[in-house]
Amino acid sequence: MLTNDLLAAWDREAFFHPSTHLAQHARGETPSRIIRTAQGCEIEDRDGTRFLDAFAGLYCVNVGYGRQEIAEAIAAQARELAYYHAYVGHGSEASITLAKMILDRAPAGMSKVYFGLSGSDANETNVKLIWYMNNILGRPEKKKIVSRWRGYHGSGLMTGSLTGLDLFHRKFDLPFAQVLHTEAPYYFRRADPDMSEEDFSAFCAAELEALILREGPDTVAAFIAEPALGTGGLVPPPQGYWATIQAVLAKYDVLLIADEVVTGFGRLGAMWGSEFYGMRPDIITIAKGLTSAYAPLSGSIVSERIWSALERGTDENGAIGHGWTYSAHPVAAAAGVANLRLLDELDLIANVRRVGPVLLGALRSALGGHPNVGEVRGVGLLCAVEFVEDRAARRLFDPARKVGPAIAAAMLRRGVIARAMPQGDIIGFAPPFCLTEDEAERIARVAAEAVAETLGSGVSSA
Repeated sequence: MLTNDLLAAWDREAFFHPSTHLAQHARGETPSRIIRTAQGCEIEDRDGTRFLDAFAGLYCVNVGYGRQEIAEAIAAQARELAYYHAYVGHGSEASITLAKMILDRAPAGMSKVYFGLSGSDANETNVKLIWYMNNILGRPEKKKIVSRWRGYHGSGLMTGSLTGLDLFHRKFDLPFAQVLHTEAPYYFRRADPDMSEEDFSAFCAAELEALILREGPDTVAAFIAEPALGTGGLVPPPQGYWATIQAVLAKYDVLLIADEVVTGFGRLGAMWGSEFYGMRPDIITIAKGLTSAYAPLSGSIVSERIWSALERGTDENGAIGHGWTYSAHPVAAAAGVANLRLLDELDLIANVRRVGPVLLGALRSALGGHPNVGEVRGVGLLCAVEFVEDRAARRLFDPARKVGPAIAAAMLRRGVIARAMPQGDIIGFAPPFCLTEDEAERIARVAAEAVAETLGSGVSSA
């Protein structure tokens, strides 16, 4: 216990935690959770307490914890070649192999993969490449990037600007002027309750078109979006959304960046959210599921159209002035190769298609009739329950009540990790792809118990 107590003290004295209430943590008002080991869908803390991780870390440990195949690939690569840079044409067997494996799985029309470390830096890369492209094509004014409210694209300067959540803007002097935001495809929170899903999709497209016209089509370079909203609420798009949005983009020659950091590599039950929803992206952002978070790695998959402009740019101007020290890091690439092989060998995307509906159905059965449940939604292994004070009016709780965090905390006490999502009382679920049907039923059962503790049972037939 002395070692554990010392670790907890060091944690508060030395460790700057991301996305944390810093003052409360430093004062010891919030728990210091030190994770020791993990296996399958479960993690274990330093005291031996086990939790079913229904959020796969940060929706990233897709193949599950404790996969020795990936650990061994990392170790073997570190022994053979721990590092060499990728500048000026250098590569490693792992990085070249992984790029080939990604392109073999990518949607039609994609050309090359640029590797980074996180989804945030990948989206920074995407914006730089689009700006570079439009300069090469003689369109220096076409630089604005349209994102969506509630979208999440990172927490850097440009990527924090792209993110459409207040927490990532407040007191950081963001968003930048080159970033614009448009309507989120969040049907449950539509202003007009009489709108059908198709009507709401048309409304979103009309809002986007009006924004492009106000700014001037010659100034708008790209639209960035997750196939299904992630951190902004785990929201699948309404019917017809992507068809109507892409018609607007095509009309004004606005590129599409599909941010597949969450949805890529099987989260929705298909290899790509883009293919699942019929999107035709010019760039695809990848990270989390690329290595299942066994090592930090991200990527930007660029289309043939963009690659052609980049080649022209270097013919005219010399080597492209963009790169990270750790781009295509051999150890991380080796983790990616082993991870994608496991994804195929274990047929884990098929398990997403099989168990995802079980989880969503169990959540709807357990909570769909509760008077404070506004919506139970999901696709693949991406699910959410949204809580409201008044169901009929869709009136939200006062944020000061922190209903979502209270429910997540009640679930944690029962041994299941769910995530309280920002800007609303929303509990999110995104478990590893190896989730069993029994584990899915357990998640729903514990969620119902936590809701009953926090809000009372109040359950009528679903």
